[in-house]
Amino acid sequence: MAVCTVVAFACSCTARATDIIATDRPGGETVFGPSQPLGNGTVKTFVTLDDAGQPTEVGLRLTATAMDGLPQDTGPAEMVMLAFPDQAARTALNHVMLNWNPQGHEPPELFGKPHFDFHFDMVDMSTMQAINPDDPGYATKAENLPEPKYLPQGYVVPPGPPVAAQVVPGMGVHLVDSGDTTLVPGKYDFEQIIINGAWDGRYTFIEPMITREWLLTQPTVQENLKQPQSYQKTAYYPTTYTVHVDQQTKDYVIALVSCASISQGKS
Repeated sequence: MAVCTVVAFACSCTARATDIIATDRPGGETVFGPSQPLGNGTVKTFVTLDDAGQPTEVGLRLTATAMDGLPQDTGPAEMVMLAFPDQAARTALNHVMLNWNPQGHEPPELFGKPHFDFHFDMVDMSTMQAINPDDPGYATKAENLPEPKYLPQGYVVPPGPPVAAQVVPGMGVHLVDSGDTTLVPGKYDFEQIIINGAWDGRYTFIEPMITREWLLTQPTVQENLKQPQSYQKTAYYPTTYTVHVDQQTKDYVIALVSCASISQGKS
């Protein structure tokens, strides 16, 4: 499943957060990454820490005005690269690649609505940049899927073209939930979905895909994330995915929460 064409990594993502605010969680705090423009507003990453300083939640905040003034052309997806604050270093997540797709993307009968792709990447930006068809090992790396135990249970490469033909440059191989019986071309009512990804033997990203239309309804959603049987590195991994609107700031919040410390190889 080719998900979208990406443009060059154009923004600087080396800046780190300095802003800290208290949260409604006892003893906790939230640290923000630097804001970047999106539509008529801005977007920024955050990490929430418990009273022991351990990460419990990571995510994005989009200001309400970010929903307006988004490009409507049919060119490559608009991309924003967002670093997490240093305080997120213990999590499995490295950064977020945000793509705005005004015309949707392939396959259009499933994902043709205007929507955002939020890639929570578990490898660094240079690794993602190196996923390039000019790499002599491109096909070999694409076909080198992780052992099934290292992927969220039930997630598979979509049927159709060979794996190497489904790779999206700068992203990797996209995986869908084989147990999702709603994914019927022409009948699927796309609002939001979790995609996962892999590259060269590694489980590399968690990707909420969310339509602009659905976000504008100001939804409140909490869903469990399917987990692998085993893990390739020791880190804090999210177990839950949430979307809501902060009633004080009116920000749209897309988050991976209930982060749990899981050791490499644990089943």
